[in-house]
Amino acid sequence: MSLQDLTADMLTRIRNAVKQNRKSVTCLNNKLNRGILQVLVDEGYLGGFEVVDDGRQGVLRVALKYGERGESLIHRLERVSSVGCRIYKGCDSLPRPQQGLGIAIVSTSRGVMSDRKAREMRVGGEVVATVS
Repeated sequence: MSLQDLTADMLTRIRNAVKQNRKSVTCLNNKLNRGILQVLVDEGYLGGFEVVDDGRQGVLRVALKYGERGESLIHRLERVSSVGCRIYKGCDSLPRPQQGLGIAIVSTSRGVMSDRKAREMRVGGEVVATVS
């Protein structure tokens, strides 16, 4: 089976695992996915991730994080930019999911970062996903 959009596949796997209250999930490894996971870890949505060597490109083992009473921290995880329709925004027009309570993940020339950090650094880029 050939996957065209590895990022959308990763976000779907995380979304499905959160709905089933899993402890961890495995995703395919690439540079963009590692950057997105690092942003989610830095913002406190995930517990962490590691690259596991499988003899090919490797897989990412993602540790999911839940609240004190077992509630999920990720309520909504959506892919904004897709393979067929890329969405680019300047630093002043980056989206603010839930009026700033959520984050938008942006792929910039300085790496993958959250919308808050992109505004601080005054850089725009491709809006990859939104999390709330």
